[in-house]
Amino acid sequence: MATREKRNRIPLQGDDPDREKELKKRGYDFIFYEENLKNSTLHMASYDEAWNQTSVWKITHEGNTWDFEFDRQGKQIAASISPLNLIDQRYMFRKIFLIDLESGKMRQVSRNEGKLGNYVFSPDGQDLAYAAALNINDSQVSQAYVVNLASGSVTNLTPPDFRGHISWVNWKDNDHLLYHAGEGVYPTLSVVPVSGGQREVILNAADNGIIFGHPLFTPDFKHFVFSGSTSDDRSNLYHWDGKGALTKVSNQNPWLKEKLLGKQEVIRYQARDGQEIEGIMIHPVTYEPGQSYPLIVYVHGGPEAHESNGWMSRYATPGQVMAGKGYLVLYLNYRASTGYGVDFAMEGFMDPAGKEFDDIADGIDWAVREKGADPERVGMAGGSYGGYASAWFATYYTQYVKAVCMFVGISNSVSKRGTTDIPYEELYVHSGAKLEEQWQLDLERSPVYWAHQSKTATLIYGGAADTRVHPSQSLEFYRRMKMNDHPAVRLVQYPGEGHGNRKQVGQIDVLHRQMEWLDWYVRDLNPLDGPMPRLDISDTYGLDWNY
Repeated sequence: MATREKRNRIPLQGDDPDREKELKKRGYDFIFYEENLKNSTLHMASYDEAWNQTSVWKITHEGNTWDFEFDRQGKQIAASISPLNLIDQRYMFRKIFLIDLESGKMRQVSRNEGKLGNYVFSPDGQDLAYAAALNINDSQVSQAYVVNLASGSVTNLTPPDFRGHISWVNWKDNDHLLYHAGEGVYPTLSVVPVSGGQREVILNAADNGIIFGHPLFTPDFKHFVFSGSTSDDRSNLYHWDGKGALTKVSNQNPWLKEKLLGKQEVIRYQARDGQEIEGIMIHPVTYEPGQSYPLIVYVHGGPEAHESNGWMSRYATPGQVMAGKGYLVLYLNYRASTGYGVDFAMEGFMDPAGKEFDDIADGIDWAVREKGADPERVGMAGGSYGGYASAWFATYYTQYVKAVCMFVGISNSVSKRGTTDIPYEELYVHSGAKLEEQWQLDLERSPVYWAHQSKTATLIYGGAADTRVHPSQSLEFYRRMKMNDHPAVRLVQYPGEGHGNRKQVGQIDVLHRQMEWLDWYVRDLNPLDGPMPRLDISDTYGLDWNY
């Protein structure tokens, strides 16, 4: 009888026990917060020649298994495991374990502290490469590591003082590692010897303008497939033969060729302390040098993220749409962004709303001085940490902006710590100290602390089921503004939505509600103490009303 092995991932406890099911049926469906957790474990199953299952056995016994990889020989599995099945643990406490399928023995092989990216066996199964943070305070995956599975020795192959962030690793062959990195506003693909030495950049988006993602490639290293976008086209599929130009092999949005788009360019300016900040600007479709234009600043979240010079328009940050309406549009990789090295990303550590948001204010000043932005017609929008920035500019930096749109944003750094589902991520990569050690700092870096001085029209919106930035952050901000007699504040919540809208209806509303809010206060300069924009915008949804 031949036996085959098939991998499968099965929850440790499977279906609820009968008693638990019956209790729920009778209405005793209580929530025990962060208790009664059910870890996922790995099982192996044997099958006969007819693919009838003959046996099943568990191969991981402790902790929660998040994902796993086989080696090419089918003899061992690498799995990322954390003690508990919590999203915070996935972010901060995963380690890679090696499982020998013959003996069943399991041992930890990674030495990462903090965030973990992908991992993959070398072709001969002797080594394991993984992407991970430099240390527990590193806000994002940034390094390329290789561990020799026999000796346990770990080598960091990231170039010293690397001005970028490695996000993904793989193998060219047993002796060479392949990695994808963000370097400023462009991604790169590099090969480096496992024995050490200089990397070779084999593909650089700065040379072709295609913002490519992590590739799939053939074992002979002659064919690569990427998803990628450009400044004038959304994501498409590209092929590369490893030598020449990338070839576009799909055309997802042919209608874009018929549209007149605003010019998109990479910009740089000096912050108040001399630090160079990079970003992307989209010009109004009808832009003429020497003319004055309203400005919208879109602030990315994280802050451990960065903008790349590809397609910039999304439902909550519709850059080309706003350019078509006559706006200058600015996206900034402010301090604490990734893509510029760990030191740059650490500039926001223990300094929330500090230099990072000062950089944004300096970017507005630069746009006014150099690009014809009208200082009396500036607006801002952003989600998550970008929502935090929007709330900060609505209050602390209120003199800079006429209106903001705060999407799933932070308003109270004190209470946010107690309501987020990633408290240890907040502690280790952002705050750097427990709340008891920095009460006053957290309070004074909270938009609610400055709400009394706001002169900015403020639209607050987000998911009612958000566990990352709890909806109470929006409610606190709304209430502080209203209790200070702010005449132009509105709160919109989307039922069933979490940290960002997934449903089409919520995305459509965010898009059109944001545009109407910014047009009303920024472009058209309606007074803060006058009527607010209309509440019912359902005529913009594109619905068929013939019912």
